Amino acid sequence: MRVKLNVVRAAISSAAFAFLAACGGGGGSSSGGSTSSTAPGGVTLQVVSFGDSLSDVGTYAPIASAVGGGKFTTNPGQVWTQDVAQYYGGSLTPAFTISVDHKLSAAGGLGYAEGGSTVATAATQYDFLTDVIGNIEMPVNQQVSSFLSTYGKFNSNQLVLVWAGANDILRAGSPPAATATVQTAATTLAQVIASIVNNGATHVVVVNAPNVGLSPKGITSTDGGANYTQLSQVFNSTLTSALQTQGVQNKVIQVDSYTWLTQAIANYQSNGFTVSNTGQACDPNKTPDDTSLLCSPATYVSTDADQKYMFADDLHPTTHTHALFAQYVEQQIAASGLGH
Repeated sequence: MRVKLNVVRAAISSAAFAFLAACGGGGGSSSGGSTSSTAPGGVTLQVVSFGDSLSDVGTYAPIASAVGGGKFTTNPGQVWTQDVAQYYGGSLTPAFTISVDHKLSAAGGLGYAEGGSTVATAATQYDFLTDVIGNIEMPVNQQVSSFLSTYGKFNSNQLVLVWAGANDILRAGSPPAATATVQTAATTLAQVIASIVNNGATHVVVVNAPNVGLSPKGITSTDGGANYTQLSQVFNSTLTSALQTQGVQNKVIQVDSYTWLTQAIANYQSNGFTVSNTGQACDPNKTPDDTSLLCSPATYVSTDADQKYMFADDLHPTTHTHALFAQYVEQQIAASGLGH
């Protein structure tokens, strides 16, 4: 999802470059091939992920780690894609990371999701981490093209995770123009998913858009999130129809994050939270630019905020929320007949 960053270079620049010098470019690939057949999920799979900040496993960590951040959550906690990768016997690291020359550099992993990414709109259309790294985030269609140019095709031992569309919703504006924008994004995403299937992927998880209107950003907006909720619904209904049109609806595992989030918020206490969507775990007065990308234990509102709050900042889930969502995804995958 889109993050509102205006990072001050002077605050983190020297530390960031020191980190880059120590880090180099390698990230290692996500692989289930060398792990035991006794993976918790009952089947060993290599996870490949495409999407935005909800699935980003550390594209901007070489910069964000300078202040204890690295992912769009309550760092150093994991995001759901990492949890799912572990469940199926592997790990997930970034496909690209930011480098010292303010460009994306191949890092060897299979986590292609990048914070700020839309389905297909070029990064130069938006300001994202501009003060530090420039407009570089790779849209999802380009993420998939990059994978195919590197590996040629997908294989039957891979679990492909796709979650995108939230940034398209956030940036669409208001209806009626926004409706057409969101519909185009959803239709395009279905085409991208069809290309994944047509290029050899046999286990593809497609997550629809969450109810963006229920995020802290949504409920504090002037209309209480009504526009974001409506656009989330438009995106999801269009995506479902477009997957059918592309002939892949029955070839993918669809996960309904919209309903899951709505129910999780309604039942937040039974899920172990003390604060639902009415607060954020990362203290806005301590977290640089009030973004979870730069959030760390030192900036939590309390020591256990990563477990007791649902949202890290005004858009992104905490570690606990990610873990619960990962479990839900794993259940949907098992229900399809893959693993347990």
